[in-house]
Amino acid sequence: MTQQTEQRRGFFGQPGALANLFGVELWERFSFYGMQGILLIYLYYSAAEGGLGIDQDTATGIVGAYGGSVYLSTILGAWLADRVLGAERTLFASAVVVMAGHVALAVLPGLAGVATGLILVAIGSGGVKATATSLVGTLYAEGDERRDAGFSLFYLGINVGALIGPLATGLLQQRAGFHWGFGLAAVGMAAGLVQYWFGRRRLPAASREVPNPLPARARPLVVVAGVVVAALVAAVIVLFTDRLSDVVVAASVLAAVAYFVVILTARTVTPVERRRVLAFIPLFVASAAFWSLYQQQFTVVTIYADQRLDRNLFGWEMPVSWVQSINPVFIILLSGVFAALWSRLGDRQPGTPVKFAAGTAIMGVAFLLFLPLAGGGPASAPLLALTGILFVFTIAELLLSPVGLSVATKLAPHAFHTQMVALFFLSVALGTALSGTLAGYYDPDRETAYFGILGAVAIVLGLALAALAPMLRRLMSGVR
Repeated sequence: MTQQTEQRRGFFGQPGALANLFGVELWERFSFYGMQGILLIYLYYSAAEGGLGIDQDTATGIVGAYGGSVYLSTILGAWLADRVLGAERTLFASAVVVMAGHVALAVLPGLAGVATGLILVAIGSGGVKATATSLVGTLYAEGDERRDAGFSLFYLGINVGALIGPLATGLLQQRAGFHWGFGLAAVGMAAGLVQYWFGRRRLPAASREVPNPLPARARPLVVVAGVVVAALVAAVIVLFTDRLSDVVVAASVLAAVAYFVVILTARTVTPVERRRVLAFIPLFVASAAFWSLYQQQFTVVTIYADQRLDRNLFGWEMPVSWVQSINPVFIILLSGVFAALWSRLGDRQPGTPVKFAAGTAIMGVAFLLFLPLAGGGPASAPLLALTGILFVFTIAELLLSPVGLSVATKLAPHAFHTQMVALFFLSVALGTALSGTLAGYYDPDRETAYFGILGAVAIVLGLALAALAPMLRRLMSGVR
C-alpha cells in the first residue's frame, strides 16, 4: 500500500491508530471535566445545597492544587512509561486508576471521598496525559508535516469530551445531586477503557517498548519510595489543606528545575538535543503564565458564573458547570480550522516561539475584556459577553496548547521522549496551581485591579517572548 493510499484510508488523512487514542482521550476528558465542572461548587455549597460548606478561598485552593497535581503526576506516568511499563501499558493502567477515583467520589461521603477520589484521579489522569500525548508522537516520522495537524485533531477529541462532560454531569447534579454527577463521570471513563481495549493492538510496536529499562535490583527501592511519597502526600493534605495550591506551586517549580538539570546534564543527550532543551525553557515560562490565567475557568470563572453571571435561558436557570462547555464548543469549531491552516501553510507557518508569544498575549487580552463588566451586582454579567471572552480564551489556547504538545515531542532528546512531554505538563501544573492561588485574591469589589493587572502581565510576557523568537529558532536547530 502506498503512503498516499494509507493517508486516504487513515483518520482524516492521519495514521489510523490516531482514532483509538482520540477515543480514549475523549472519554477520559469527559470524566475529568465532567467531575471538575461540579467540583468547586460541591466544595463551597452549603450542606443544604448538597455541598460540603468549605470556605470559598480554601475551596479554590483545593481545586487549583488538584488541577496542578494532575499535571504534576505526569512525571510519575512518564517515568513509569520510560523505565518500567512502556507508554501503552502505562496508559491503560492509568485509565483504570482514573475510573477508581471517580467511583470513590461517587460513593464515599464528605472529605474522605474528596481526598480519596481526587488523589486517584490526579495520579491516573497524569499517567494518561503524559502517555497519550507521547503515543500520538510515535505515529509520525521525523519531519512529517502532518504532525501539528494530527495533534490538533487529537486536541479535538479532548474537547469533545470536555464539552459533553460538564453538560451531562451538571444537569444530573442539578436534578439528582452531586454524587450522581460524579458517578456519571465514572461511567464515562469505563466507556473509554472498553473502546481502548479493543483498539490497543493497532498502536505501533514502539508504544510498548521501554526506552530506558530500570535495573531489576532497583525495583524494591521504587516500591519503598512510593510508600514514602504516599505518606508525605497524606501528611501535606492534612497539614496544609488551606494552602494546598501553594504547596503544588512549590513542588512544580522544584520538579521542573530538577528535570531541566537532569536532562541537560545527561550523558545520553547530544549537543544538538541540549540546545533544543535550552530553547524550551522560555516556552516553559510562557506556558506557565498562560495556564495560570486560562485555568481560572475552574476557579474564578466558576465563581463568576455562580455569582455574577445571568444564567437565565428562557425562564430556566442553566447549571453553573455548563459555562465550562462554552470553550470546548469553540475548540471543536476552530480546531479543524487551525489544523487545516497549519497543514496548508506547511513550512511557511509561524514558528513555535511566535505561536507561544501570540497565545500568551491574547490570553492577557481576554482578561482585559472582563474590565467593562467590572463592578456589577449578582446576575448582572450577560451570558453573551462571557461567551465572547471565552472565545478569545479559545483563540489563545489553540495557538499554544496543541502546539506545546507537539513541540515537546519534537524537541525531546531520544532518551527522554515521554519525560519531555511530562516537562511540558509541568508548566501546566505550575500554571494550574497558580490559578488556585491567584483566585484567593479575586474579589467582586476589586475586579478592575484583578483582571487588569493579570491581563497586562500576560501581554508583556508575550511581547518579550516574541522578541526572543529569532534566538530560540537558532537554538531549536531546525525544529519549527
